[in-house]
Amino acid sequence: MMKKIALSAALSSLMFVSLAAKPPSVTGTYLEARTAEVFAGACVVNSEGGTTGREALLAWKVDRGQVNGVTLDGLAVVAAIASDINLGIHEIGGESATARAAIYVDSRANAAQRKALVTMVRSLSGSLIDSVVQETSAPIQFADNGHQITVSTDTLKLAVAKHLNHDASCGNKQWFNPLTRVDRAEMGTTDQNEFSGASLCTKWSDPNKRSSFFGTFSY
Repeated sequence: MMKKIALSAALSSLMFVSLAAKPPSVTGTYLEARTAEVFAGACVVNSEGGTTGREALLAWKVDRGQVNGVTLDGLAVVAAIASDINLGIHEIGGESATARAAIYVDSRANAAQRKALVTMVRSLSGSLIDSVVQETSAPIQFADNGHQITVSTDTLKLAVAKHLNHDASCGNKQWFNPLTRVDRAEMGTTDQNEFSGASLCTKWSDPNKRSSFFGTFSY
């Protein structure tokens, strides 16, 4: 009897370890830029905290994986988001922001893949995306040349250089983290951050800032 109990406990332990070690279903590349600096001096952060940083572009490209049994290899999805307050203000003592989102799903995705990509975006974004005001199928260009990552559709353009001058003069430091769940992220320099769609009731163009992150995600 004791041997059976011990064997049962050992099997349960092995099952728990196996489940805990289960690899992620989806892995890929993540890119983000907002309309406020993420690396700056306190005076810049204080001035932007109440006036800017309310918009952002978030982009994911799946390397490989499945969501609910739906294969997403090579597909991309982009969310343009806008809030009434600075998206990262909670990190410097403010309230947590919620945002409206216009989601652009890779035009190569079928109906099941489209649903899976939107599910992934909403899950990785946590409570950030409060409502999706538009969901559009669109050709998405997502390219990495080793020095810069670019993402574009007909209504948005995002280009991030994989380099940021970490000059600590004037109190410069990193104030904010990525807006969504990521595995690894580094700060980049935003060469282009532009949205011209009508669905969010706001448009922006905010280039040449230390306002971006690039890295990897899993889901």
